[in-house]
Parts: sequence; structure tokens; C-alpha cells
Amino acid sequence: MLKRLPILCAALLALAACSHDNGSGAAQPAAPAATTSAAATPAASSPVPAVAATATAPAASASTAPAASGTTAAAPAPAAPATPFVDTGKWVEGKNYFLIDPAQPTSHPGKIEVTEVFSYACPACNAFHDTVDQIAKSLPADAVMNYLPASFRPDENWPLFQRAFYAAQALGVVDKTHDAMYDAVWKSGELASYDLKAGKLKPKEAWPTIDDVAKFYAKYGVNPQEFTGIANSFTVNTKMKRADDLMKAYGVDSTPTMVVNGKYRFTAATAGGYAQSVELTQWLVAKEAAGK
Repeated sequence: MLKRLPILCAALLALAACSHDNGSGAAQPAAPAATTSAAATPAASSPVPAVAATATAPAASASTAPAASGTTAAAPAPAAPATPFVDTGKWVEGKNYFLIDPAQPTSHPGKIEVTEVFSYACPACNAFHDTVDQIAKSLPADAVMNYLPASFRPDENWPLFQRAFYAAQALGVVDKTHDAMYDAVWKSGELASYDLKAGKLKPKEAWPTIDDVAKFYAKYGVNPQEFTGIANSFTVNTKMKRADDLMKAYGVDSTPTMVVNGKYRFTAATAGGYAQSVELTQWLVAKEAAGK
């Protein structure tokens, strides 16, 4: 049994993860060996519809999704050189990365999608955030960075942040606000569901609301009433449901988890560390590009 740690300690653990277990009032850092189970299987027996989850951080390479997706992408940064695919036996399926069966459809035809399953409210995602930025910068021209917000910790207000992500995406401000949202939760605490000084969950009545989130986005030129209207819209509700379905189909049981082209998933723990996560992403992208 893992010892339950304060939320701030969890954020400092190099290979921590926020697990799907929502039986307690705190995010639980998983030991490296337990972060992602090789036995985890997708909950869906057939591919679910691709989710328009793309939101590219300012430095990331980006591509515009099909018009129907409602995706807003940032101006693309210079792409990294493509990495030739060479299989030296370093990366082992079932140990370092896991096959998603069946493979899930992607939302960028002609591009290799690299997706982070995350939550702004996840301390491990906050700790991994700089590494995700490195991954985004490392992608070649034939790959694109995606973000899939998770909601599986309602006991920690995660659905609110999933809703906020899709509202910001619809309004075209995700590229400007992605990093700032982490800061609002884990640095300033203005959108924190945790008491950052005490290191424990606030009472539910003190949790941030969608109106509080709207005030945050107002700093980036968004009309608060428009934000709340979109956040509570049928379109955003549908995206949230589809995101939950896709995460289950991926077999994801903790965050952050990386998914490459709807076919492979891994965590920092299974990769062996943060630097290895960048390397493994590059290798799986090269594997996909080579059709291996």
C-alpha cells in the first residue's frame, strides 16, 4: 500500500502520477512500477471517435485540424529534424511502452499525433509540464502535439479544468493560457482546489468555480459571460464525454500519460525518467513515420 503523501510532496516526486483511484481526498503519487500497468486494457472494444483535443503550447509545433474539430492551433515553431528509426532493443513493448488495441483514430490526418493525457489540477502533470514542452519542441514536421484533459478525479475538481480547457480551445486562447493555467493552480493558487500552504484539499465550497475560471481568462481578452456560456454548452459537454471515452480506450489509468498516434502509451515511469520520455517519444514518432 502506498503511503498517502501531501499534495505538495506529490508534485516534487520525479516519477509521480495522479492515479484513477478517487477514493480519497488527495492526489496519489504512484510508485514508478505502478504508474502504468502493462495489463491495463482499453475499456472500449472498438475505436471511439477522435477527440478534437489539440491545443498547442506557444513553443510547440502545430498543425491545423479539420474544420469540424473546432481546434485552435498556435503559430507553428520550426520543426525539429526527423529522427531516423533504429531499433537497438532499448525500448521494449510491454515494459517501456504499451500497445493500444484497438488503435484509436486521430484528429490530424497526415500527421503523427503526440498526446498528453493531463489535468491542470494534477500535481504530477505540473511537475512533468516542462518535459512536455521539450517533447513538443522536439517533434518533426510530420508530427503534432495534442492535449487530452482528464476528468477522472471529481474528488479534486478535475472536471472543472477539463471544461475550462475545451472552452478556452473553442475561444482560441489555449496557446496563450496553457502554461498560465498551471501557474494559477500551483503557483498563485487563484484556481487551486488545494490549500497550497496546508497541503490539503479545500472544502468543496471553497473550490474554484467556472465563474472564477472565467475571471482568469478575462485577463487574456475573453468576455467572462461568453466563456461561461461556451463552457456550459452542448458542444463542450460532448467534447468532455468523448474525451473520457477516448481516455478509456487508450487504457489510461493515471496522469500524465503520453500517447503516440493512438497506438502506443507510456508514462515517465515506464520510460525510465523525464529525459527518457523525450527520447521514447522521438523513437515512437520515428517508428510510426517508418511504418514499423
